[in-house]
Amino acid sequence: MIAASIPDYRELARRRLPRFLFDYIDGGSYAEVTLRRNIADLEDIALRQRVLRDVSNLDLSTELFGQKQALPVALAPIGLAGMNARRGECQAVRAAETAGIPFTLSTVSACSMAEVAKAASRPFWFQLYMIRDRGFIRELLQEAVELKCSTLIFTVDMPVPGSRYRDYHSGLAGAPGLKGAMRRALQGAMKPDWAWDVGVMGRPHGLGNVARKLQGKTGIEDFFAWMRENFDSSISWADLDFIRSEWKGPLVIKGLLDPEDAKEAAAIGADGIVVSNHGGRQLDGVLSSAQALPPIVDAVGDKLTVLADGGVRSGLDVLRMLALGAKGVLLGRAWAFALAARGQAGVEHMLKLIEAEMRVAMTLTGVGSIGEIDRSILANR
Repeated sequence: MIAASIPDYRELARRRLPRFLFDYIDGGSYAEVTLRRNIADLEDIALRQRVLRDVSNLDLSTELFGQKQALPVALAPIGLAGMNARRGECQAVRAAETAGIPFTLSTVSACSMAEVAKAASRPFWFQLYMIRDRGFIRELLQEAVELKCSTLIFTVDMPVPGSRYRDYHSGLAGAPGLKGAMRRALQGAMKPDWAWDVGVMGRPHGLGNVARKLQGKTGIEDFFAWMRENFDSSISWADLDFIRSEWKGPLVIKGLLDPEDAKEAAAIGADGIVVSNHGGRQLDGVLSSAQALPPIVDAVGDKLTVLADGGVRSGLDVLRMLALGAKGVLLGRAWAFALAARGQAGVEHMLKLIEAEMRVAMTLTGVGSIGEIDRSILANR
């Protein structure tokens, strides 16, 4: 199958991955209303076509948090991405470097921060959850500083994990012990390419940054048990003082949908925020990122850098998010699908597709640079 779009990479990933891993990437929480809404609301935004504007010298570069980059996108943090392809996060960081954009490593990655740093030639971003063990958080932040991570993405919309029906149906969740392990092993055996690439050649199968806390346990059920026990629902804005005391670089708060929360982030001195509903994987029924974005930009866009994610499946969608006011867009499922399908080469190609689609969209909306993109290119806005 020829991959000409991100939906094509989704289909290739579905064919290659065991069901429990594909559904983990592809699924959302509860009835997946917000997951669908993220995509549909972006698709419904009509662009305003302009002609005869001389856009022969397009410039897709931008600057985020003091760093120049070739495109106004970054690879978002994806948990367990290293299980989708052999040492997946290492492949993804190399693909991001080739494209000239940032890569964000998840706290719950399969490859550790140190392993990814060895694979990288430039600083990458690190994503952090608030965990009950503040000493462990301090260790992670110190490691991020030592490994020269350039930006911290602090995720705040996961004080508890959302309930994802697909994970229960596939056997990823709610299937402990030998029976659950055998069920997942059978699914893996039915996908021999993945089983060889990841199951055999992708060893060791650890849980990267949290492995030291699991005391040698490496099972999927161990990972989810750790998440349930260690994510902190007592977190408040006051806890950001602790993060700031340990991290002196750019701080970006991810998971905001309400302008009042965005104002709180600005008040505590965050450098940026990500308008995000966790890809529709947390509270089902909330606003799509595209709907939540404009009021937040109006409230705090002059005080900090506003990024966005959720439902982005093309370069057109990137343009739409930028037109709604985002200064950059995080790509999540897009790179996870491409990685699962074709590894580093798939992620590199996916980013080339994004760039090509953006070039067409910018040409036909009459904008020559990222800084020129605003709500004027949207129809009926």
